[in-house]
Amino acid sequence: QVRLVESGGGSLQAGGSLRLSCGASGDTTNIWYMGWFRQGLGKQREGVAAVDTRTGATWYADSAKDRFTISQDNAKKTLYLQMTSLNPEDTDMYYCAATTSLFNWRGPHNAGGYNSWGQGTQVTVSS
Repeated sequence: QVRLVESGGGSLQAGGSLRLSCGASGDTTNIWYMGWFRQGLGKQREGVAAVDTRTGATWYADSAKDRFTISQDNAKKTLYLQMTSLNPEDTDMYYCAATTSLFNWRGPHNAGGYNSWGQGTQVTVSS
């Protein structure tokens, strides 16, 4: 099992930037993919960005392209999401995810394929 702990969320004005961090511990050597998801009240969890931890290949949701950057620091066992040009529509709870199994894998955007989740960090962007 992998334990994930997010940090870095907060409240800010539109146009600002924020960097989310996700520290991983436990069975980290067997992680295939890590990703960031967002979820609003009453809404489904949706993928924002993900990375293949072995190849470094990345995936981004259309809403995140050109504004967000996902990166990993293997030495620190930390995943980052650098977010720029934030707008009120980016307001949500953001979750870090990882998977050590591809049994349920349906692509980096699909929450069902991940088997470890953090507790989430809130991002609130005001206009």
